[in-house]
Amino acid sequence: MHEWALAESILTAAVQAAEKEHLKTITTIVVGLGELQQIEQDIFEFALEEIMKDQAGLLKQAKIKIKTEESSFVCNNCHHRWTFSDMKKKLNEDEGEAIHFIPEVALVHARCPNCSSPDFTIEKGRGVSILSIKGEK
Repeated sequence: MHEWALAESILTAAVQAAEKEHLKTITTIVVGLGELQQIEQDIFEFALEEIMKDQAGLLKQAKIKIKTEESSFVCNNCHHRWTFSDMKKKLNEDEGEAIHFIPEVALVHARCPNCSSPDFTIEKGRGVSILSIKGEK
C-alpha cells in the first residue's frame, strides 16, 4: 500500500536526520500530510506504529504527530481561490486515485470553478513531509 511505503520513508528519513544531528533518541516526529495526497490517515498511523515496533535505537521512544495541510488552488486567469474539497465533488474515482499518487495530476483533471480555466497553481496541500524532529543528545 502507498501509505506503508510513505510511512517507511518518513521513518528512514527521520532516523537519518537524527543521526546527522547526533541524537541518541527521537522523542517526537511531526509529519505534514498534504490534503491532495489523500492519505488514509488511519492506515498511515497504523503503518508507522507497526514499523516502529521492529525498530530499536533512535525510534524506540518516538511519538508521531500528524498535521494535515488543507489544499489551496489559485486561478492564474481570474485569481479565484478554491480547495480540494470544492474540486473533489467533480472528480470521478479514477481521477481522484490519480491525484492520490501524483498530486500534480490535479492540473490535468481540474478547472477553475469560477472561469473554467485550466491554468491554475497548487499553492499548498500536496506531499508528505517531516515538519520537525525532536530528540535527546
